[in-house]
Amino acid sequence: MLRSKLLHPGILQALGEAGHGSVILISDGNFPHGTTPLPSAPVVYLNLTPGKLLVTDVLAAIVPSIPIESVALMDNGTPVAPEAHKPIRSLLPASVPVQLIDRTAFYEATKSSDVALVIATADTRLFACVLLTIGVVPPAEAMSMGA
Repeated sequence: MLRSKLLHPGILQALGEAGHGSVILISDGNFPHGTTPLPSAPVVYLNLTPGKLLVTDVLAAIVPSIPIESVALMDNGTPVAPEAHKPIRSLLPASVPVQLIDRTAFYEATKSSDVALVIATADTRLFACVLLTIGVVPPAEAMSMGA
């Protein structure tokens, strides 16, 4: 049995196979999963009913499990940030840069060959999609993990 908060075997496998520069998409319930993300990227569907699970629920389990180099959020194109952005940002390490990308460019970014995993949620909040770029594990941290 694992001690981690993250227990989903498909997500663990994809994260284990990903490396520095790989991208994880955590999408809201409005995301066009059938037509937009990289077709070869594994998709984990966690969208059972509207509002179960939220992007922030998934993010809370993923953040402690991987080093995050950068984050991209889908921008709504207005001066007012989408409702979902504040709780998403609160789960991210303060040192991680966050970029806002308009919807069309965000969809294009999900077609990159770097996309290693797509996690579909049933989040009904608009513009709640997140792209996480995996960073590196520093050598000292990697050594302590093996001890």
